Amino acid sequence: MKTPVKVDFHMHTTVSDGTDTPEEILNRVRQAGISMFSVTDHDALKGCYAIRNILTETDPAFITGVEFSCKDEKGKYHILGYGYDPDAKSMRDVVEKGHLFRINKVRARLDYLRTEFGFAFSEEDIRKLLALDNPGKPHIGNMMVKYSYAETKEIAITHYINGIHFRSQYVRPEEAIAGILGGGGIPVLAHPCYGSGDQLIVGDELDERVKRLTDFGLKGLEGFYSGFTKKLREQVIAIADRYRLFVTAGSDYHGSNKMVALGDTGLDDVPVIPDGLRRFIEVFAEV
Repeated sequence: MKTPVKVDFHMHTTVSDGTDTPEEILNRVRQAGISMFSVTDHDALKGCYAIRNILTETDPAFITGVEFSCKDEKGKYHILGYGYDPDAKSMRDVVEKGHLFRINKVRARLDYLRTEFGFAFSEEDIRKLLALDNPGKPHIGNMMVKYSYAETKEIAITHYINGIHFRSQYVRPEEAIAGILGGGGIPVLAHPCYGSGDQLIVGDELDERVKRLTDFGLKGLEGFYSGFTKKLREQVIAIADRYRLFVTAGSDYHGSNKMVALGDTGLDDVPVIPDGLRRFIEVFAEV
């Protein structure tokens, strides 16, 4: 297989917080001329199953993906997993744990909105919310708009939902990395320069964070990302080279939920594919 020059390894469907169904996102990938891609829904594998079931022989190369939301004493991390076996017990264990924690956060946010602002929702709507594969703040925000508690989803999140402060439960990064490795996959740190909220992680702090995660088994960094400047991208790639890590490229496409275009990775700006990205592509390219 010829080495793809247009790839996107970071996108979300309706299984998590995207607005495109797996079928719709596959059509968009086809139309965008992307040669190799991955769907990385948050804490979920369902989107990858759906994509695999509708792929044809002429479709772009597909890599199973996932994005785990993690946290420990040092901060928050988003750990991407690629090329794993979705039937692996280690993967399912992490997904189930992450989903349980997510449901607990949704319930806590609903309780907060009720006690602080008197925002009540029908039992049917709450049941539908909790039955989603990946319920979160955007879904609660949309429900608030439906009930006229907020004019927009963004206002609902910023003015109301984000006001709650509680000790959240998170999958630890070493748990996510171990789960991905146990499923035969490659664990990668998503958008490495971005931490919690507006936190920017660069320099020695970034290097120390990456070194710590490689001790857990991290194998790659997302060096090309829609939100990166050239300077941030070069810094991440330099660290990846230092630790002999893979480099990946992702847009973090969410459909209409985020102003990011499919395939917008920054890869078009470089004349030569970095060694780490070339090696990552070769792992999954057909011989």
